[in-house]
Amino acid sequence: MTDFEIDWERERRTGIPEAVLCASKSASQIEAILAAAASAGRRLLFTRLEPAVIEAFDPESRTQLDNYDSLSRTAWCGPSFAEADLKPGVGIVAAGTSDLPIAAEAARTLEFLGFQAPVIADVGVAGLWRLMRRLDEIRAYRVVIAVAGMEGALFSVLAGLIDAPVIAVPASVGYGVSAGGMAALHSALASCAPGVLTVNIDNGFGAAVAAAKIVNKI
Repeated sequence: MTDFEIDWERERRTGIPEAVLCASKSASQIEAILAAAASAGRRLLFTRLEPAVIEAFDPESRTQLDNYDSLSRTAWCGPSFAEADLKPGVGIVAAGTSDLPIAAEAARTLEFLGFQAPVIADVGVAGLWRLMRRLDEIRAYRVVIAVAGMEGALFSVLAGLIDAPVIAVPASVGYGVSAGGMAALHSALASCAPGVLTVNIDNGFGAAVAAAKIVNKI
C-alpha cells in the first residue's frame, strides 16, 4: 500500500492533468510519486517543490526533474511541449519584482499545459507610466493573469483598461496591514472594475489552470 493515489483520470474529466503539491510532503514521498508517474509513462507537474527537497533526491530522481525551476519551485516529469506548439492567448502581469515567484508559478503551469506564458513584470501602479507603456502589448492577450501584493491596486486599474478578463492573484508581498496578502485579496474581491476574477493568495497554479480552461473554451 502507498500513502498516495494519483488521479490519472483528472485530465479526461476536467481537461487539466493531475498536479502534485509538494509542500508538507517528504522527499521520499515525492520520489515515490515520481516513480509511479515514470512507471505509468505519464506527465506530472510538481508545485511548491523546495530546492532543499530536490537536493535530498537520489540522482535518478533529480535527472527525471531536470527542468526544475527554483524561482517558481516547479518541475515536471515527462516530455515538454515544443516551443512552436505552445498556444498563445494568456499573458501574465506582475506588479513588482517581488511578485515574480508567483507569476513564475503561473507561467510554468501554463507551459506544462501547453500555453505560451509571457510575463510582463514591474508594472505596478506606483509608477503608472510603466503599465501604460506596455498596455498595447497586454491588450493583445485573451486572458490576463495579474499578480500583485501590497494593496492590490493593479487589479482594478488593469481591468478598467483592457477588454480581456483579469484573473487576480493576490500575493503575500508587503508589510503591516498588507497582512500576508489579505489586503490585496480584499481589494481584488471588492474591485469596482467589472471582469475581475480572483483566486487565493499566492495561487499562481490555480490562476493558470483557470486561464487555460477559459482559453480552451473560447
